[in-house]
Amino acid sequence: MEPTSKEYYKIVSRCRDLFEKKMKDYGAAWRILRLPSLTDQIFIKAQRTRSLQINSEQKIEEGQESEFIGIVNYSLMALIQIELGVSEQPDLNDIDALELYDKHQKIIFELMLNKNHDYGEAWRDMRVSSLTDLILQKLLRVKQIEENQGKTTVSEGIDANYHDMVNYSIFALIHLNAHQ
Repeated sequence: MEPTSKEYYKIVSRCRDLFEKKMKDYGAAWRILRLPSLTDQIFIKAQRTRSLQINSEQKIEEGQESEFIGIVNYSLMALIQIELGVSEQPDLNDIDALELYDKHQKIIFELMLNKNHDYGEAWRDMRVSSLTDLILQKLLRVKQIEENQGKTTVSEGIDANYHDMVNYSIFALIHLNAHQ
């Protein structure tokens, strides 16, 4: 078995590559999205993943992997939006967008290393379906925090939930790739 950091960065590389290609196709059109819109995009992807895991019939060719990659990338877009605020027009070029992507991904990677140390890589014994459910739970938390105008009393903020969704998605992708 490969070390977690190596497996993790193989997945991050795939996610980043797709983000970069979509930046070339669409530019930074996503910069106009408000945070709840990004949260809803992630929710759609997580809900479809859960549906794929439950239902025996699939009518759209894209599977769980593309949905988890989408969750990673939309979560990173949300973190960039938190940092920069929403723009009325696309205002990032490819280079600046990728620098911000990498900056936030590095923070999330460090979080993963710290949690993996404390939890003993418990995610390796989890099912992909459980990781999906945890992502959906995090999304419901984010929606509630958004309804509270971003305020929490004792809980982590929205950014921490996006961090966890990225890591859960990457763990799911590592699991899915191990079974191919």
